[in-house]
Amino acid sequence: MAIPAHYDALSALELVAIALLDVKGDWTWAALDALRKRDREELFAAAEQLLRSPSSRERARGAVLFAQAAGHDAKEHRERRARCAEALLAALPTEQAPPVLKAIGYTLGYLEDARALPALRALKDHPDARVREGVARGLMPHHNDSVALQTLMELSRDGDTSVREEVLSGLALKNEDEVDTPALRDAFLDRVSDEDSGIRADALVGLAKRKDPRVLVHLRHELERPPVEIAAIEAARYLEDASLLPLLLAVREAARPMDDAFEGAIDFAIEYLGGRAS
Repeated sequence: MAIPAHYDALSALELVAIALLDVKGDWTWAALDALRKRDREELFAAAEQLLRSPSSRERARGAVLFAQAAGHDAKEHRERRARCAEALLAALPTEQAPPVLKAIGYTLGYLEDARALPALRALKDHPDARVREGVARGLMPHHNDSVALQTLMELSRDGDTSVREEVLSGLALKNEDEVDTPALRDAFLDRVSDEDSGIRADALVGLAKRKDPRVLVHLRHELERPPVEIAAIEAARYLEDASLLPLLLAVREAARPMDDAFEGAIDFAIEYLGGRAS
């Protein structure tokens, strides 16, 4: 939507105040769009001020705003991103509000600053699941660090579904050439029987990308019980085992009518496996 002209006269803090309104309407989205176009130094100053607010809601918004102040290019904006990470790390020792700690973890993950590793690991056993979820997001870019990966695998067995989902969905995106250890494969295998279907599917993707033969029996079981997750369909394609083709055909027939995303994923998987079978 178009940004109202009078927003140009508002400060970044005033725009944040509008974006913090509970009304999920045009005002909120216009304010967020306007913030994206502001000078990054202005955003940095606003984020710092918000992070000192007595309101935990405003501090959380400040932590998120640092991601916009940092810039998207890790090389081009290296110094600015480092400043943002330093501000967040300085706030961590005295911060107690779970929503703020979660927001800090998320933004530190975006910044990919290795200095965050000790501080994040120290929070891995925090009693609030939101904080542990933020820890998982913050550690994800550092999957090649042995301590970070070990912490992520510990969190993959967390008692809260949202934490396990954060870990498994993130690790499932990594390919074998990015990270692959026997312990990681075992962590994926440990979750193929999770109570949450999305987590099970992500675990299957992680094993299938690594062509781990132990995944086949679990993947067959997942494809045989509806509703089938798109991630399970993708796992079948990653495994590249043509024996799964009849199961995929049966899933497609049983799922009619289906939404565009599911139809695209299963048609692609069937075409791909069909090509390998011929």
